[in-house]
Amino acid sequence: MKVEKRKISNLTKCYSIAPLEYKGKKHILVAAEKVDKCLLFDEEGNQEGVVWEEPGGVMTMVQVPGTDGQFLATHKFYSPNDAKEAKIVVVTPKEDGTWSVKTLAPLPFVHRFDILVRGGVRYLIACALKSGHEWKDDWRFPGKVYAAPLPDDLSGFDENYPLELKVIKEGMLKNHGYYRDEQDGLMTGIISCENGVFQFVPPADKDGEWEIRTLIADAASDAVLVDFDGDGEKELAVIAPFHGDKVRFYKKQGGAYKLCHEFGESREFLHSIYGGMLGGKPVLITGHRKAERDLMLFYYDLGRKTYVMECVDKDCGSANVYHFVKEGTDYLVSANREIDEVALYKITDV
Repeated sequence: MKVEKRKISNLTKCYSIAPLEYKGKKHILVAAEKVDKCLLFDEEGNQEGVVWEEPGGVMTMVQVPGTDGQFLATHKFYSPNDAKEAKIVVVTPKEDGTWSVKTLAPLPFVHRFDILVRGGVRYLIACALKSGHEWKDDWRFPGKVYAAPLPDDLSGFDENYPLELKVIKEGMLKNHGYYRDEQDGLMTGIISCENGVFQFVPPADKDGEWEIRTLIADAASDAVLVDFDGDGEKELAVIAPFHGDKVRFYKKQGGAYKLCHEFGESREFLHSIYGGMLGGKPVLITGHRKAERDLMLFYYDLGRKTYVMECVDKDCGSANVYHFVKEGTDYLVSANREIDEVALYKITDV
């Protein structure tokens, strides 16, 4: 594997990354976990603008489907112990080049969210890490998952007229991980918590119920579904437990996911995650934020019939990564939070 790295910005406690289609071009958003900016880049890594200066606390950003540059973002989630004022906002580009930021839904401790589309209906699914606390590191109040159909016109929502969200699952301790999975045209959300990993399937029609499938009951921080060994059935790759130090792979056997491989080496505070194709090969990419703070690539070696790991970067402390392909070449953008660095990696010869 050949890796070419370029630092494209310094951003204090950079954290969230998302693609954005805007003015007929593909862009990349990067925002800070603490009180700092949200930056807009082109796919070459050139900064094109500042979307906001503050308040930060951004865990997730997702473009509203079918729009020119409108997206949703979390604000004011500064840490698990400082997120009581967290909310989801609607961000809309204006003709003068500035951006409007309005509250869509106040939602304390909202950490991850997504917009899933089924049957022409857009659904907002939002995950609260917990539902309250009374002191630092108080985990007595488990998180929840909320959902609502997302109207086409979001201009009427604000702090006084928020979008009404419905609880679709409760009792989710340390409700941390979210990853979108799509198969045969069906978009689903993979949600990970101390109680296990669950797949959330949007309703078949607007008035229907969400289907919630239990994939495993083991504690997990994040998970992705990828067919690593090429047998036509997706494996489950998991970071475990919450902000954990283990990379695990589960294979479906007898209709249930069973642990088939665990990397024995401890990787403290695993966090960033990508699961999918890179260089024509199905891979898992993850980084950890303590100790060696490496960014790593995992894949299944068909010849040796086992999973292997290669290092993408060292001592960078990646919080989140985003993968894209441009002109046939693979790139990663990483929010290297622990060194306040936004980095663009060109990866070839995987």
